[in-house]
Amino acid sequence: QVQLVESGGGLVQAGGSLTLSCAASRSSFSFIGFKEMGWYRQAPGKQRELVATVYDGGTTNYADSVKDRFTISRDNAKNTVALHMNSLKPEDTAVYYCTAKLLATNYWGQGTQVTVSS
Repeated sequence: QVQLVESGGGLVQAGGSLTLSCAASRSSFSFIGFKEMGWYRQAPGKQRELVATVYDGGTTNYADSVKDRFTISRDNAKNTVALHMNSLKPEDTAVYYCTAKLLATNYWGQGTQVTVSS
């Protein structure tokens, strides 16, 4: 029904930058927009945690650990969301998951690995 495809992960040195992108598509309810889109991450041995989200009206929400370093943006017409990550730290290493909320259901992508070397 809803598919999320992420891209842009990879290996980067500490202090570097990466941009993650996610494209959402769906086979039904095409006339309804995704109310919320965002990114979560999960490091080895840890729970999945919020990174950043953005509502269709533009309101954003960031985890304290990434404020002033990451920026989330979305294109409502294209149903895409991006995460621009600067000043990356080794502790940012994780699998990053795109998420999108359609009506009352949250959908998830398969995840993309981000590895930050020290």
